[in-house]
Amino acid sequence: MGFEFKIRDQGAVHFLIFTVHQWTDVFTRKDYSDLLLESLIYCQKNKGLEIYSWVIMSNHIHLIASAKNENLSDLIRDFKKFTSKQIFKAIQDNPKESRKSWLILALSHQNQIWFWEDGYHGEEIFSLKFFRSKVNYIHQNPVRAGIVEKEEEYLNSSAGDFYGIRKGPIQLAEFG
Repeated sequence: MGFEFKIRDQGAVHFLIFTVHQWTDVFTRKDYSDLLLESLIYCQKNKGLEIYSWVIMSNHIHLIASAKNENLSDLIRDFKKFTSKQIFKAIQDNPKESRKSWLILALSHQNQIWFWEDGYHGEEIFSLKFFRSKVNYIHQNPVRAGIVEKEEEYLNSSAGDFYGIRKGPIQLAEFG
């Protein structure tokens, strides 16, 4: 899913999708999804990333996000570059990774890491109605994939926060 989306308003709230190269199922391992979460939290604390809703699926992530410093494109570029290297190294260094050879082959090209598909999908959130539809889309992802019956059961998303069931690892920003 390589998209050439261009963020026009760098401070606006956007619905975003980042896809692992070749739709490779990397985030089936908690170690790798935890690294992704740590990077998102770091970007929140140190780079001005605001996250309104999120989900990590096996081979892609959805976010509704904005940048306090009105530099969302730069933030996304740096996040993808950093997580590419970090997760690829974690795969290489993981002695328990049964898919190591296959993952390294799938996530590299000509001795270069190719973790994320080029570009990303993005849509500017322009209304509360559109925001709610994208939050619903994000939270329904694991249900549509047949992983859980109810969206709030899925731990790698903000659905538990939205329903008041549990506090997730990501501090959510308020939309509006």
